[in-house]
Amino acid sequence: MSHRLAPHFVSFLTAIALAGVALAPAGSALAQAAAPHPAASHGPAQPIGIGLEGVAYPYPVRFLDLTIDGQQLRMAYMDVPPSAVANGKTVVLLHGKSFSGNYWAHMIATLTAQGYRVIAPDQIGFGKSAKPDIRYHFDLLARNTKMLLDSLGVGRAAIVGHSFGGMLAVYFARDYPETTAVLALENPIGLEDYRSAIPPQPIEALVKTEMAQTPESYRAFMQAFFVGWPAEAQQYVDIFSGVLSSGEYPRWARASALTYDMIFNEPIRHEYRLLKMPVLLTIGQNDRSVFFRRYAAAEAIKPLGNWPELGRQAAKDIPDAKLVEIDHAGHLPHIEQPEQTEAALTAFLAARYQ
Repeated sequence: MSHRLAPHFVSFLTAIALAGVALAPAGSALAQAAAPHPAASHGPAQPIGIGLEGVAYPYPVRFLDLTIDGQQLRMAYMDVPPSAVANGKTVVLLHGKSFSGNYWAHMIATLTAQGYRVIAPDQIGFGKSAKPDIRYHFDLLARNTKMLLDSLGVGRAAIVGHSFGGMLAVYFARDYPETTAVLALENPIGLEDYRSAIPPQPIEALVKTEMAQTPESYRAFMQAFFVGWPAEAQQYVDIFSGVLSSGEYPRWARASALTYDMIFNEPIRHEYRLLKMPVLLTIGQNDRSVFFRRYAAAEAIKPLGNWPELGRQAAKDIPDAKLVEIDHAGHLPHIEQPEQTEAALTAFLAARYQ
């Protein structure tokens, strides 16, 4: 069933202030073309290491030791206890491709105030986690997340994913249905298979694109995710500029390219019909994102990126789905319209997370 929420403008500044400084990784030119908009001049960027050393997160960050392909790696995460009477339930928040777990700060505060324990990891290749040169797979990231939950004694949880994290959340639910009490997807990548219109690219071509990034190209990419361009969003560009200035940036760029390759080559939309748990599908109605747009002719991708229709079609295929359409929001409803997005999620959890 579908429920459309009326516009209700809230302070984006408040959301960003609560979130601290959000991660804005490279690879933006892979996502969608947007008219360049000159970034504000802040002078030369101070280098930021690819582990986001010095970037504040809203809650304490811990690390899980992992061994992947013989490499000793660390996976960062926040494990936030309830700030009200505990209800004994856990919510796992999976971040998008161009972000990390810290952009969930407003959502974490809302959920913990309702008694939930909240776990927000940075996936390997993102945020404060390691950036290894490996072949990334969604099943690998799902397994890492399951290992994290096992290490924390969490046997069952609500799995919430945004964008790339929504795609990962579907893999997690498929691989670990016994752990997935309910599933909530916010503008999940994977509602359409880009391979229908966009040719595959070799890894080195993706890396080349990453290495050609500039603060201006990243700002253009980020601007296209929003209905407008809030001045506060400059912080995303500032963080990217710092990472770009780092001597470690080539490692970041390769990890970003490898995760884009994973997104392109591992679609999972065809398995939505197999999801057995209750599913909340939240779609910002102004989203027109088409990842890998730059690698195809305009005519070829013209039918792509109709997120409102993609959401409606996906909801029809999910056996137990609730669709919430959020107006005046692009690809990041929980940032642009936090009150509406959080109200939809908390109502869903209260009704379906038993």
